Amino acid sequence: MSEPKKLYIKTYGCQMNVYDSERMVEALGGQGYVETKTPDDADMILLNTCHIREKAAEKVYSELGRFKGLKADNPDLKIGVAGCVAQAEGQEIMRRQPMVDLVVGPQSYHRLPEMEAKARTGQKALDTDFPEEDKFEKLKARPKAKRAPAAFLTVQEGCDKFCAFCVVPYTRGAEVSRPADRILTEARDLVERGVREITLLGQNVNAYHGAGPNGDMTLAGLIWELNKVDGLERIRFTTSHPNDMADDLIEAHGTCEKLMPYLHLPVQSGSDKILKRMNRSHTAESYLRLVERIREARPDILMSGDFIVGFPEETEEDFQATLDLVQEVKYGYAYSFKYSTRPGTPAAERPQVDPDVADARLQRLQALITRHQREVQDSMVGRTVRVLFEKPGRQPGQMVGKSEYLHAVHVAGADIATGDLRDVRIKASGANSLAGELL
Repeated sequence: MSEPKKLYIKTYGCQMNVYDSERMVEALGGQGYVETKTPDDADMILLNTCHIREKAAEKVYSELGRFKGLKADNPDLKIGVAGCVAQAEGQEIMRRQPMVDLVVGPQSYHRLPEMEAKARTGQKALDTDFPEEDKFEKLKARPKAKRAPAAFLTVQEGCDKFCAFCVVPYTRGAEVSRPADRILTEARDLVERGVREITLLGQNVNAYHGAGPNGDMTLAGLIWELNKVDGLERIRFTTSHPNDMADDLIEAHGTCEKLMPYLHLPVQSGSDKILKRMNRSHTAESYLRLVERIREARPDILMSGDFIVGFPEETEEDFQATLDLVQEVKYGYAYSFKYSTRPGTPAAERPQVDPDVADARLQRLQALITRHQREVQDSMVGRTVRVLFEKPGRQPGQMVGKSEYLHAVHVAGADIATGDLRDVRIKASGANSLAGELL
């Protein structure tokens, strides 16, 4: 029996890429590959890339350069680039790095086995199409291996919003929702393999409208169907767009027992002028009223958000409006970034804010966000939370898991197994986590 081939896959960026990488590993498993944690002894190296962060393409080229020595020592080593940078750059990747054997976009990774076989014959393999066939259906069934207690499940891909700063509509394509029955089948399979919490993923996950038994099903309808799955204890979803936060989804946050009290709802800016230039199609006021309605439905919900600072033409007054919005919402978490251009997007051609000014604004925003995050976290001390334990902690005898609010919680000196869902009294708040004791 021949030795299995080793696959090293490095994942960049978002949770959807984590999910995609898992499926790529499964797709190549049929070709005799097993995953390895180091590129040094790999038979194939695959970079699953993201185009969201600054200079994403250049970072991929730099990473590829580090593998030249491995390729020289092992000419049979195959190197591939997948994901959004692959979609955006295409043939240019092979031109700039001739050692690359295959390039595959995020809608075509179900074709990896055929592309790998082609690369093994010495040919270059390139596929950045938007194929008509459903990539999820083309993948072979998952092996029945045990899974971690929390898992991602992609239900929607692509984006029709065309925000002025974003490349996703060009790299992931138009919004497409998977049929509900296929999602439910995959969810049940995950539960059979030990999963107790599922996070539904999509570029605009709350725009989900997948085919159901009685016509299109909304995300809220899908969540209610998942709520019926025996053994599934928790449901989350990300990332949402304010414009798609429908009434039935708001109501579900207050009535669906398995839907966790956490919502990531990016706003990007508190300035209506900047929001309009971003093509966000909502205002600061409409966003704040939406947050009010969500909190009325679920008063204890923890909100998180995204912000871009230094967007073209942003003034100090515009930035102050962002600070005002953050002060009003008081996010439990928030992710903030300095604007960086994405070639081909409308905002890339506009007058840019001075980088030093943008840096200073980002530091001010992050200081405010950090203060609110710590206040929210400190308010958990003395409360009882339900923790899904996922892995051992750094200290001997310590286990770490997530509360329903997505806080990391560690407990020491207790008899806890991976996958246990236990009540914990919070005793202390640390820099980025909580400490507690079992009840």
